[in-house]
Amino acid sequence: MSSTRRALIATGTGRYADPWHPFEETSDRVARILEESGFDVETAPVDEGLQRLDGVDLLVVNAGDPWRDGGSVGAPAASIAGLEAAVVRGIGVLAMHAALASLRDYAAWASATGGVWLPGVSMHPPISDAAFAWADHPLAGDEPLVAFDERYSFLQAIGASEVVATHEHDGVIHPVVWTREHRGGETVSRIAVDLLGHDARSYDSPSHRALIVRLADWVTGR
Repeated sequence: MSSTRRALIATGTGRYADPWHPFEETSDRVARILEESGFDVETAPVDEGLQRLDGVDLLVVNAGDPWRDGGSVGAPAASIAGLEAAVVRGIGVLAMHAALASLRDYAAWASATGGVWLPGVSMHPPISDAAFAWADHPLAGDEPLVAFDERYSFLQAIGASEVVATHEHDGVIHPVVWTREHRGGETVSRIAVDLLGHDARSYDSPSHRALIVRLADWVTGR
């Protein structure tokens, strides 16, 4: 049996694309980081990819809000069932940047990731060179976490999570990276959320790339 870990990146195309995020570019950067860490990586459109999770160790979601225009056409039943089955069996999940505004047709998603972007409430200051503060967490780095990026703020938390990194905005401390263990069935899925990653400049940061490797290793049990 091969020891190679399989990763599938569900990337923002079609109704999961938007005018602000270069998902093709950023998914490619994430794929390269994972490949350098020993993953066998496949990239697929969101609804299609979620039907192909059998045998996949790591699901990465890097996609936008399918409801941003005020409506939803609904996800295929096979895709919804595919994600639910993967969470039940204990797949590792890495949700990147805008992913908490994505998969809104998937009931299992928000409860697994532990957060939701709320239109009209959640926001971010202008993109800039930013420094983030490490929390007391085993996956926190020894080096400063810095990136040219957006700083997501005022997301709705769902359940308890273990915060890895934060930033401060308007006097409020906001989590931007966290982990959690989610019981979807008899097994537990390890989930990591990384709200960094707006565009390729974020992935030029060595500290951000190193964090992604640690998160991917953790959710896949390494």
